Formats: sequence, C-alpha cells, structure tokens
Amino acid sequence: MTSSKSSTLYLSPPRSDLCLALGLRALAALGMALLLAIVVSLLLEAGNVFGEIGVLRLLTDTRWNPTEQGFGLAPMAVASIASSAGAVMLAGPIGVGAAVYCRFYCGPRQSQWFRQMLGMFAGIPSVVFGFWGLTTLVPLIANANPPGASLLAGTLVLSMMVLPTIALTSYAALEALPLNHLLAGHALGMRRGTIVIQIALVAARGGIAAGMLLALGRALGETMAMLMVSGNIVQVPTSVFDAVRSLAANIELEMAYATGTHRSALYACGMVLIAVVGLSTLLSHRLTEGARNA
Repeated sequence: MTSSKSSTLYLSPPRSDLCLALGLRALAALGMALLLAIVVSLLLEAGNVFGEIGVLRLLTDTRWNPTEQGFGLAPMAVASIASSAGAVMLAGPIGVGAAVYCRFYCGPRQSQWFRQMLGMFAGIPSVVFGFWGLTTLVPLIANANPPGASLLAGTLVLSMMVLPTIALTSYAALEALPLNHLLAGHALGMRRGTIVIQIALVAARGGIAAGMLLALGRALGETMAMLMVSGNIVQVPTSVFDAVRSLAANIELEMAYATGTHRSALYACGMVLIAVVGLSTLLSHRLTEGARNA
C-alpha cells in the first residue's frame, strides 16, 4: 500500500507580472503626485490674495480692477458656469439623439463611420472653433444685437465643442446595456421607439448624465475659444447678448504682466476652476457607480 499526502502547491506570479504591476503602480502614483503638486502649488500661490482679500469677498465681489485692489471673481465665475451649463443644455439633446441613432437606428458600418466622424470632430483644436465663431458666428449675432461677441456666442461655440463628448459617452452607456433588457421589451411586444425611450434611456441615464458632467468640465476649462468670441468684459451678464469674460480667459489675458496680489488672484481663478471641475468629476463618478449598482 502506498499512501499519498495531499499538499498545497503555492504558485508565485511570474516575474514579468510583478514587474508590470509595480510599473503600473508607479505610474498611477506619479499621476496622483502630479495632480497633488499642481493643487498645492496653486494653493500656495493663491494664499496671498486669500489672506489679504478673503475667500468670501473674493468669490462675491463683482469688481475686477487690479490697479485699485479689486479682485472680485464673481462676474467671471458666473460667465464660466453660465456658458458651460448652457453649452451642455444645448448639446445634450443633440448628443443623446446622435447616440440613440448610432445604437438603434443605423447599420454597423454606418454607425462606425458616424462615430469616427464624431471622434474627428472632438479632435478639432479649440482655436479653430474660436476662429470660426469669430469670423462667422459673431457677425451673425451682431446683425441681430451688437456687438456680437457675447455670452451667447461663447455658449454656442462651447456647445459644438462638447457635442462629440456627450454623443460618444452616451453611445458607450447605451452599448453597455445588457441585451436582456432590450430583448425583454421585444418579448412584451414593444415598438423600437418605446424600447429606446422607456427601457434603454432609463437604464443608461446614469452613464449619460456622467458624460454630460464630463462635458461640463471640458467646457469650464476652455480658454482660447471663449477668449475669441465672448467679448472679454468683466461684468455679470444680464442678457445672453452681453459681453463676458471667463475665468480661464482671464488667466490667459493677464498672467503675462500680473505681479503681487494681482498674480495671486489669477492663481485663485485657477483654484476656482479646479474646484468646480473636481466637483463635476466626482458627481460624474457617483452617477456612473450608481448606474452600475442599479
């Protein structure tokens, strides 16, 4: 009789896998370190204006006049948020409609071609959008209500820039739906339009909303296009035809010659932008996670 002893064999991961894991971990840590370094450097540079003016006054004052120690960010924050939110509201229905068409109403080749065109649309440099807006869109608006360079022009240009982002992320959310959801609708005798509206869009709402929030962050950080078409006047807009200046455009216009507290206030503009974009990104992540759990 021979007895056999059972033993547990421990298999260590291959050396190449360990090296890959360590390399990827190092790259992820490097990315987080760079982000942290940017935030810390902005905080340190903006600390001067935070101490002299105060955060509350900085965010609520409507007067931007650095020569007289006026560093109110409220008009530019309102312009940035209004133009970005308006762009998402305009581009949202179009982008979702394009995604629905690609996913449910056209063939595979046509869908692939259409998505490739959207990807190319997303890669167009912002200065090209700004140039087109300055030479074509602004004169059209000026014919209706001068001067043309305005919050409306900035919103329309931003809506074209974020449209591909909304369309592609919405398509990804719709494509990720389990096939059983759609087959259940067919089994119940629903028409395709009913399945799209009552099943697909409802089930993918989290991913679609997350894509819109990502597009909002993209619009908030846009500089060149807003610089070219918005008029660059620091004021709280009372009409879509008013000229405005965004936070990003303000940094671009004045950083070259700003010194002292003025320069510190421009770093504060960057901090406000990072805070708003960070909040939209966090909310986007929460919506995506909620959609997955649902």
